[in-house]
Amino acid sequence: MTKASGDRLRRELADLMRLAIPVVLSELGWMAQSVVDTIMVGRLGPAAIGAVAIGNALFYTPSIFGIGLLLGLDTVVAQAYGRKDYDDCHRWLAQGVYLATAIAPLLMILIAVASFGFARFGITPEVAGPGASYLRMLNWSLLPLLLYGASRRYLQGVGQVCVITLTYVGANLLNWGGNWVLIYGHLGFPAMGVRGSALSTVVARILMAVSLLGFAWRYERKRGHPLFRHWAGPQFDRIARLLILGFPAAIQIALEVGAWNTATLSAGWLTPIALATHQIAINYASITYMVPLGISAAAAVSVGHAVGAGDKAKARRAGWLALGLGTAFMVLAGLVFLVAPRPLIELFTADPRVLAVGPSLLWIAAAFQIFDGVQTVCTGALRGLGETRAPMIANFIGYWILGLPLGMILCFVLKWGIYGMWIGLTLALIVISAILLRGWYKDSEALNAELAEL
Repeated sequence: MTKASGDRLRRELADLMRLAIPVVLSELGWMAQSVVDTIMVGRLGPAAIGAVAIGNALFYTPSIFGIGLLLGLDTVVAQAYGRKDYDDCHRWLAQGVYLATAIAPLLMILIAVASFGFARFGITPEVAGPGASYLRMLNWSLLPLLLYGASRRYLQGVGQVCVITLTYVGANLLNWGGNWVLIYGHLGFPAMGVRGSALSTVVARILMAVSLLGFAWRYERKRGHPLFRHWAGPQFDRIARLLILGFPAAIQIALEVGAWNTATLSAGWLTPIALATHQIAINYASITYMVPLGISAAAAVSVGHAVGAGDKAKARRAGWLALGLGTAFMVLAGLVFLVAPRPLIELFTADPRVLAVGPSLLWIAAAFQIFDGVQTVCTGALRGLGETRAPMIANFIGYWILGLPLGMILCFVLKWGIYGMWIGLTLALIVISAILLRGWYKDSEALNAELAEL
């Protein structure tokens, strides 16, 4: 490597990290909302922790599907920005808002119907009642969540990422305070239990949507193109383009989140202790996942910018740099899970029954950290190229053909309990990461081939 190429790599790595760090913090902020809810209801007992787990599980699969439909904005906004077609970025934001507004009522109806089926799924009664109540309240946060998603993808695509982190800091502080007030009845408010936790999250997500739309308006005004004065009307060819890109991404996310939420529902068929332990362990796995997820979003934007600018070599380098960052972090995360599982569990609860089970689940989580990081960052890098079908296929094979069936057999047939379910999901992540790493390698080599022909 020459000195010039080394300097170029260092500059590009620094650029990637400037984009990735605020996005990673934002992803952690997203995760912090459910973690805060779980911690704040912890004093109500394992059944309350389980109720929040079940409620979030049934909310996030359809809501994440909705957010996934908007992921096409990563590709089109980033590539338009790379071409320096800034007005096109603005038009894509408008279409994303229309799409979010159109799909929200349909998903809310689906979630509302699901809230009445808890007992029929065999969830224990002490968890089913509060879980359904939590979900019905949380359902009102869906439209603001999708509007936030559209605004966020736009802001990421044009490189305005710090405001997303700022918004999440404010939203999480509000959610924490709201939980304290509404769960336990402080400051003259009634004690609402788990419903109070959900209401606090609804208010926080309204703040998120209003804040990011406000930041988008301010950004457009600064460049002389006020957001609402020149707001684009619905353009159905653009909405169709978003759906073509977003639908496979939405299916991929629904398959992934749905697999883990199926594991959560399965844990609900065991005991409240198993469910509470699963929820605590999955919170930690989800926290570490947010870092490569943020790097994945940065990879999508960096690769998209380079593709839009016609710099295919830079696009390839951006993807590999992001993979290196994501893998390095997950190695460190796995080591933490291995050496300090009990103190991590004790941050959530002192229940000795949970402490007896929890460390072993974190050891299993340590085993799949690298694979989780690789598959997540590869997904983002491929999305920057406009490839969203490969991650969908990989997740279907990994989770639903291999991992979940194996997990169910180990859990319920061989009586390995919650450990068996997590072993099956670990196999799924190994398979998915192998498929997507191979896909990124092939696509990045195709970029090399195109460069050689020039």
